[in-house]
Amino acid sequence: MTPTDYKYMLLRSSSESYRKQPFLFQVDSSQMNLFAILEVRRDNYRRWSTLVCFKKAKLYSIFFGLTVMFLIMASYILTGDKKGLLLTPSPYHFSTLENPGSLPLNLSSTRDYVNIKLVLKTIKSNIEFTSRQVPDLKELLRNEPHMFSVIPHEFLQNVKNPCWYEEYSGNITADPYGTNLYALYSKRFRTVFDYLRNAFREHLYHHESKNYRIRCLPYFYIIGQPKCGTTDLYDRLRLHPDVRFTTFKEPHWWTRKRFGIIRMSEGFHDRYPVDDYLDLFDLAAYQIQDHLLGNSSGSKYKRNIIIGEASASTMWDNNAWIYFYDNSTDGEPPFLTQDFIHAVQPNAKFIIMLRDPVERLYSDYLYFGIANKSAEDFHEKVSESLQLFEGCLLEFSMRSCVYNTTLNNAMPVRLHVGLYIIYLLDWLTVFDRNQILVLRLEDHASNRKYTMHKVFDFLNLGPLTEQKEAEITKSPASNTRRPADKNLGPMLPVTREILRNFYTPFNEKLAKVLRNDSFLWENHAKPM
Repeated sequence: MTPTDYKYMLLRSSSESYRKQPFLFQVDSSQMNLFAILEVRRDNYRRWSTLVCFKKAKLYSIFFGLTVMFLIMASYILTGDKKGLLLTPSPYHFSTLENPGSLPLNLSSTRDYVNIKLVLKTIKSNIEFTSRQVPDLKELLRNEPHMFSVIPHEFLQNVKNPCWYEEYSGNITADPYGTNLYALYSKRFRTVFDYLRNAFREHLYHHESKNYRIRCLPYFYIIGQPKCGTTDLYDRLRLHPDVRFTTFKEPHWWTRKRFGIIRMSEGFHDRYPVDDYLDLFDLAAYQIQDHLLGNSSGSKYKRNIIIGEASASTMWDNNAWIYFYDNSTDGEPPFLTQDFIHAVQPNAKFIIMLRDPVERLYSDYLYFGIANKSAEDFHEKVSESLQLFEGCLLEFSMRSCVYNTTLNNAMPVRLHVGLYIIYLLDWLTVFDRNQILVLRLEDHASNRKYTMHKVFDFLNLGPLTEQKEAEITKSPASNTRRPADKNLGPMLPVTREILRNFYTPFNEKLAKVLRNDSFLWENHAKPM
């Protein structure tokens, strides 16, 4: 047998035995050419090495791909999307969100306008105003035990504002605000720290070898809505001699900070305890204590000072519920902000400022939009949001869609914020109608004296001098539209018509509940 024959035989046999046991060959060395054996073994080794490398590379590629995908998903959930909104994993799935651009729009196309009208028709056919089930107090206590351990059941009897004395067992020489998370993230709160530190020790109340500090909650809340004149109302009320506010406007504790949300573009941080929130009222609380004890310098009489809190998110923003509350019913949150406020302050008062929801949405878009703003861009964002809302309503109830965190963050404009009646009905499930004052921005813009007197009466504030009243009612409006946004002009007529059709059923229900047809906004006024 020639060396060539041996080589051929060995190649054929090795191709079969390679799969089971490479590099092991039972061949009589006396009958083989050594050169042929070495050459065959070298060929087998190359084949085996190539196969192993390929398998390793494939395995590494899969692992690397999974790692990158995990990091992207984690970053997306924790930091939010490019719109600067806090994204949440959906508690349930609805297919329409898979492709929000299913109806690409052409403003000049009659067909596109017909499609949007069909979307509106579907939405209207699914509108329902259902009542919610109010949670039991025990359930609230179980979810927020610390808050209920800090806030007492009763307040000081001889003070108009809800206040109480809390035992202070800490070191009186230490900084009582050193761990306050508002101080960590807010420069506005830091500016008053030096005064608060000194005032804290001066206002400690000593009784039976114990130290007590005065604590207060707000007498009233300005709770909504965004771009409806809440800043202007806040600025005017601050001028009243009997009204004080938190250290800065919009602490957003009830809706965001107590869950650890600082900015909607960020993930979760440490949750702000109720103690940090109460610190924001200390500046006003010390004044209440001074008037209570008759220590106020230059005061001829004791003032019935009341404290207000103005966060425009309080009425509507419950987006954090999906992270913290279980036992949802058909996608609806088991607890709302007002449930907890009512549990600690059943006699609190609330002021709501509303405006035509069509104009509110455009103002909201102009104010919070970052770049490439235009009437055309607004139209497309409105159309996309309507499609998303329609998709949710095809599978879930109206209330579950309004409180759907994923849907709210997916919509490019905050369409849901203008559904005032949905939120108001839910507030009325826990608070009496006479505890909630609802105003219109249009009325406030045309006659500030009228609306401010309604507010004064609602808060049981005493009469003012003519000079002070003029200062409050005649000062220029606050937080009006920026010049650059004014230059963009009004929304397109077709956009206004679409939004008018969308909001009309909700406005009709709102006007019926409030027994005031002006909330139909049929005259389409454009204030401020």
